[in-house]
Amino acid sequence: MSYSSPHDSDPRDGGYGRGSRATWTSGERPDAFDPDLQPELFRGTLVRRVFAFAIDLVVLAVPVVLAYIFIAVFGLITLGLGWMLFWLAWPCTVVWVLVYYGSCIGGPHSATLGMRAMDLQLMTWYGEPGYFVLGAAHVVLFWVLASVLSPFIVLVGLFNRRRRLLHDILLGTVVINRPAPVYQPARSL
Repeated sequence: MSYSSPHDSDPRDGGYGRGSRATWTSGERPDAFDPDLQPELFRGTLVRRVFAFAIDLVVLAVPVVLAYIFIAVFGLITLGLGWMLFWLAWPCTVVWVLVYYGSCIGGPHSATLGMRAMDLQLMTWYGEPGYFVLGAAHVVLFWVLASVLSPFIVLVGLFNRRRRLLHDILLGTVVINRPAPVYQPARSL
């Protein structure tokens, strides 16, 4: 297999090699993020992921709580008829979570609001940014595994060099520190 290294620094891709300049002859893609060559991308990511998760929970919970309050008040005003909307609250919450994670991971920053606040971003193991389906699958797999294996999905991150959690490994993603932007000096005329 021959390719130009995705670790080559290029100011157009943030200087951390997304593999966009790489060409592969065998169809396989190499790992884009090597903790030995780029330890700064993985330093402190587990602790900041916990805080990012807490921020995301608040962002997700505020509209849900407001919707429940609205339904409760609406039920009082309509003498109980509005309370039939409570059966919609749970499915709407699931859709809200899927849309939030999918659009944030699939967005230009490849990170949720909590991840952006903690300067983290989710990338595929071969260096491409996340996309909508990957973001939605990431949250679904996280909650399924968390309900079955609880703390063990987090413990996996302590025993691998890329600090990937179990659902990251299964989906082929890695959460890295957002690299500092590379600024080019302005050209003089």
